[in-house]
Amino acid sequence: MATKRISDEPAYVLHRYDWSESSLILEVFTRSYGRIALVARGAKKPSSNFRPILLPLQPLHIAFGGDAEIRMLRSAEWQGGHVMPTGDALLSGYYLNELLMRLLARDDPHPVLFDAYAATVQLLASQTIDTLEVALRAFELRLLQGIGLLPALDAQTATLAPLEPQTPYVLVAEAGLREAHDDDRASLEGRQWLDLQDTLRDDAPFTDTVQACVNHLPALKTQLRSLLHYHCDVKVFKTRQMMIDLQAF
Repeated sequence: MATKRISDEPAYVLHRYDWSESSLILEVFTRSYGRIALVARGAKKPSSNFRPILLPLQPLHIAFGGDAEIRMLRSAEWQGGHVMPTGDALLSGYYLNELLMRLLARDDPHPVLFDAYAATVQLLASQTIDTLEVALRAFELRLLQGIGLLPALDAQTATLAPLEPQTPYVLVAEAGLREAHDDDRASLEGRQWLDLQDTLRDDAPFTDTVQACVNHLPALKTQLRSLLHYHCDVKVFKTRQMMIDLQAF
């Protein structure tokens, strides 16, 4: 049987492992094939063409082949378009990659999510704090919705009752969307959840989700962080802990 070869595939490197003295195993997010594992032979050699290209948060077009779980990287070309994020933006990009590594199954395509990731990385590269926070919240929403872990935001999850525009509701990991209680740390009004739901259609541009998040950052951060911790089974993400440790110095 002929080995399947794929070329000119949009991709980002999520993570890399040493495989041998000179080679790497890459976890790569591709538009058409989802998260895949690739061997990059000789990528650690000083003379390798891969060495300056296989970096995180950089848009690539790759060619690869093989039928095994770990396929062979044939070529990679940098597509340019933005500089490498630095500082908090770089750590935020690593946080995006950690989420995808934890929540995406291999070989499960998510082209809409890929486009949202690419747009988020471009926003992170713009280096503004306000853009940073809103981009992360918008991507978290798109990620959870894209992999089926976000309930519909236009009705109460348990009863399917429609939302009242001015009533506060809270997103809870175990129960979905419900009316807020007095002891809930954060909530949004029904009209705000409805606005967010409208931006999560597959045909809605990612910029609509970004714009809808602008005025709700603190409340969204609290609720989405709780949901992500629950589904990833962690108390603190590695990249979040890294940021806390750096701020302590």
